[in-house]
Amino acid sequence: MPTIYQLKSRFQDLLRPLCGRLAAGGVTANQITLTALGLSVLEGLALWLFPGAVLPLILLPLVLLIRMALNAIDGMLAREHDQKSDLGAVLNELGDVLSDAALYLPFAVLPFVSAPLVVGLVLLAIVGEMTGVVGVQIGASRRYDGPFGKSDRAALFGLCGLLMAFGLTAPLLYQALFGAGLALSAVTIWNRARAALKEIRQA
Repeated sequence: MPTIYQLKSRFQDLLRPLCGRLAAGGVTANQITLTALGLSVLEGLALWLFPGAVLPLILLPLVLLIRMALNAIDGMLAREHDQKSDLGAVLNELGDVLSDAALYLPFAVLPFVSAPLVVGLVLLAIVGEMTGVVGVQIGASRRYDGPFGKSDRAALFGLCGLLMAFGLTAPLLYQALFGAGLALSAVTIWNRARAALKEIRQA
């Protein structure tokens, strides 16, 4: 199913010159992964400590874009500059789910947002990423099937951050947006599990 993840190759093409310079300068994939996690935690702390404040909310889309770029760069450093490692694989997967939790759980403290919806969305995001990794465990590829992967979650929460920063605080709006995200997350889990099993059967 369609997902923003499908644009990843074009995004990587834009970042490849920067990636080459970082590799030449001795920057490692693991350093980039930890930088992305640290940035996410700092932004998450700002959202949690200052709930509803304009500056953290309006910075969220920028932070999410930078995080997306860093995630693309660490992958390219690993694959294209011979920096693959077992530690890097662990950091990459854990960094993604920890970053999601840090950035998105603070939305649950906002009075006009349904906390159960946000918490449920973060939990399903974790299950979705775990389902993608389980594909490798059973002999398939790491699954990134949509319709609601990491990039799509970032788009949803970035949009919500902008809307809130500009004063849109209607509870019904966020119930609809996060409710849709919850449903799409469930479909994503199903699609990733099904695709991994299908890949195994066709092998």
